[in-house]
Amino acid sequence: METDRDLLPEGLEDRLPPAAAAAAQVTRAVLDVLGLHGYDRVQPPMIEFERSLASRMAGIRARKMFRFVDPASLRTLALRSDMTPQLGRIASTSLAGTARPLRLCYAGPVVTIKGDGLDPTRERLQLGAELIGNDNLAAASEIVAVAIEALSAAGAKDLTVDFTMPDLVDLLSANALPLDGDKCEAVRRELDAKDAGGLVAAGGEAYLPLLSAIGPFYAAIEKLAAFDASGALASRIAALRVIAARLGGKARLTLDPSERHGFEYQSWFGFTIYADGLPGLLGRGGSYTINSNSAARADEPAIGFSLYPDALIDALAASEPARDTLFLPLGHDTDHAARLRAIGWRTVAALGDGCDAKALGCTHRLEDGEAVKL
Repeated sequence: METDRDLLPEGLEDRLPPAAAAAAQVTRAVLDVLGLHGYDRVQPPMIEFERSLASRMAGIRARKMFRFVDPASLRTLALRSDMTPQLGRIASTSLAGTARPLRLCYAGPVVTIKGDGLDPTRERLQLGAELIGNDNLAAASEIVAVAIEALSAAGAKDLTVDFTMPDLVDLLSANALPLDGDKCEAVRRELDAKDAGGLVAAGGEAYLPLLSAIGPFYAAIEKLAAFDASGALASRIAALRVIAARLGGKARLTLDPSERHGFEYQSWFGFTIYADGLPGLLGRGGSYTINSNSAARADEPAIGFSLYPDALIDALAASEPARDTLFLPLGHDTDHAARLRAIGWRTVAALGDGCDAKALGCTHRLEDGEAVKL
């Protein structure tokens, strides 16, 4: 006999009450903020041709995606593991003629073949926004500020934003601190691992000061500026200072200039968002380039963020008090019940004599036209 027919695959789970309601609440709050800032929602499909998903931005890893053959076209399809490439496709095709900068937002599930590190989760809710056609300082400042505002509106508290420069090694190794081609990847890896011994062994001794330019933003940015004797990072450092100043204390700020984990396709600027009391990250964003995949159209700069609010949803669901619910006995006045719902009451109607108000989660009972607490 089959004993596991009702089990879900590893890393997948049902979202039950009240977590499903919290997910809808968080999604609505985030999208409302994005809409007020001029970001229009799009809804791409869950499945696309693998080639389209994997070619839109540099660094997209097709091996993270579930792939299978389409019986209609006999081409390889993939379940999206990230919605950002899909927005790149939309911007380069259906909305290619729309005025730039183009502001788009989205919400939906994404799926990966395996979880990240010790987290086995393979399906996550992804909410986000993309500003396409510009990745300058003003765009970066807007994106970070809007991400913080959206998470705050959704109920996140005590946010921290960690800034990084994903292409830092590429920039420095080109002139200021030259590296042979085969050493660049090793230096990136050891910087990401924060391994001083490994960094020296990889030929990156000159990059060691970057390991101390980490921590609270204003102290770390001074260390980074002192390290940048050649001025190769001067414009980046100045930009980060401006972005930090424009946030105006809305979040704690930190700096880890060489961090690359999770920044597969970002370029000059990246950031990660955390919240006290919640495990893992809440969001990640930065600048990148959308490949047009067309000789007739140039590649486009863009900047955006993706939020992964599952931990926030679980926390809100656990802390949310039970909502007042009114039990409607058999034979109740349906017009009166409709008026009560119009002013905010949640109602549950009896369907037979055996319905128990408390067992059904009700807090009040309708008696003689009044809500009586149980």
